[in-house]
Amino acid sequence: MHLFPIVNVMGIEFDLSAIIAIVVTMIVILVLARLAVRNLSVENPGKMQNFMEWVIDFVHNTIASAMPLEKVKKFVSLGMTLILFIFVANILGLPFQIVTTTDQQIFGVTAEYLAKHHGEAHLAWWKSPTADISVTAGLAIVVFFIIHFLGVKWNAKHYFQHYFKPYPIFFPLNIIETVAKPVTLALRLYANIYAGEILISTILKLGVLGLPFMVAWQGFSLFVGGIQAFLFVILTMVYISQAAIHDEEEHAH
Repeated sequence: MHLFPIVNVMGIEFDLSAIIAIVVTMIVILVLARLAVRNLSVENPGKMQNFMEWVIDFVHNTIASAMPLEKVKKFVSLGMTLILFIFVANILGLPFQIVTTTDQQIFGVTAEYLAKHHGEAHLAWWKSPTADISVTAGLAIVVFFIIHFLGVKWNAKHYFQHYFKPYPIFFPLNIIETVAKPVTLALRLYANIYAGEILISTILKLGVLGLPFMVAWQGFSLFVGGIQAFLFVILTMVYISQAAIHDEEEHAH
């Protein structure tokens, strides 16, 4: 397995391949968005405008299936940001790999590693950002804070009371459930994309013999990347919806 280039800044390790891929992901999304709104037209919309309108409609319907319709509009921007970023990030590592070889102790390569690998280390400079647990954990933590911020903002009394329902003895289980939500969001996305990257690396080692497998896996990976982006968004909206629904139920009483 390849190493990823690491830079240590004040004791904090930064994966350069993940940072590069995140920047590229953002650039791709900005370019797509700019192309979609470049020549807006009601009578004669372009292909990019039609595509982006379809994505917005898809996200709107996805959110509407998870929460009351009157609250959907508030979260379309969040849903669009998540689904576009995660989908592009998921498929970014599919087309190719960039690997360099070094015999120097740089970018996190240690003397022990060189000694065990015949004096050479292979550094992979390109991967899907979501194949890095720190990236998916970062996304999950942002969602975690949004959920609980809205829970407190919309109805603080109900938000804190629900930890002791249906009975106070369930408090530890409710805490575990709360912590498990972002953990499962991060691990599900990371595990699926990372496994795909490992398989791509394995197929590439087969050379020409692996070409049919690579074509098949590329198509399947697009499907998996789309499904994982959808799952992340729908679960995020379901978790946020719980706060919205509780809010309405509380006021109904």
